[in-house]
Amino acid sequence: MATYSSYKKINGDQIVDGTVTDNKIENNTLNYYGVKWFYGLPCRCSPGCCCLWTVPTGVRRMTLELWGAGGNGAGSCANYRCHHFRAAAGGTYNSKTISTTAGCQYRVCAAGVYRCLSRECTACNGCTSYVNGFNLSGFCACGGSFGYANTSWSTGCFGVTQYCRAPGNNNGEMAIDNQAPGWSTASGYCHCHPQEIHQGVAPIIGTMQSQGLRECWIKCGCWSVPYGSGGQNGMNTYCGSSCCGQGGTGGGGLVRITYI
Repeated sequence: MATYSSYKKINGDQIVDGTVTDNKIENNTLNYYGVKWFYGLPCRCSPGCCCLWTVPTGVRRMTLELWGAGGNGAGSCANYRCHHFRAAAGGTYNSKTISTTAGCQYRVCAAGVYRCLSRECTACNGCTSYVNGFNLSGFCACGGSFGYANTSWSTGCFGVTQYCRAPGNNNGEMAIDNQAPGWSTASGYCHCHPQEIHQGVAPIIGTMQSQGLRECWIKCGCWSVPYGSGGQNGMNTYCGSSCCGQGGTGGGGLVRITYI
């Protein structure tokens, strides 16, 4: 009697392109495949998207991918001198593949953004995306870390990794953190233009952005940024102004469900 170990085994590299056509695949094998995205409005103070999702007929397995919301940008917290800035980080990523059953319901939440527009040196962390339901418990992706500024004449620092994520964290299979990029430089003078900094990005999907000042002035962070990205900081390169720039909110979270 034949055993499994005696069967001939092949891998994908041994299959010639074009030899496995649609008419050689059993009927209904791929009929239940689909991808579903969940997200809120791409604007500042977005509430995100939370809802109940029902597994379609015939589906037995699905892969869930989560991105937390980006952290908020810091404000230009003093109007009498230039600043050092650390950018807000993008939201973290997490994924998990599970078995499921048609008709099961899952609570899906693509994170909204923290509704504060900071004028202070320290902003707010981004909010968490999560999915709860059958075969899931505590599965989530944290929001990105907050933007920060200081008014020291000479003290700057490097970028930071706010969280330490590894496969298995937050009850997922592939948790990925990212870095809050390093501080822009500031000289020991009242006027310190130009200033430039890159915002934190969402893992895998990119969304890189940057901001800067080439003139002697104060600016607010942009009101909206890409999904999962860190919010922009308020920036100051000017001494003696009565203005005060505020930071922007981070980009909202995302959830993607691939099912078959």
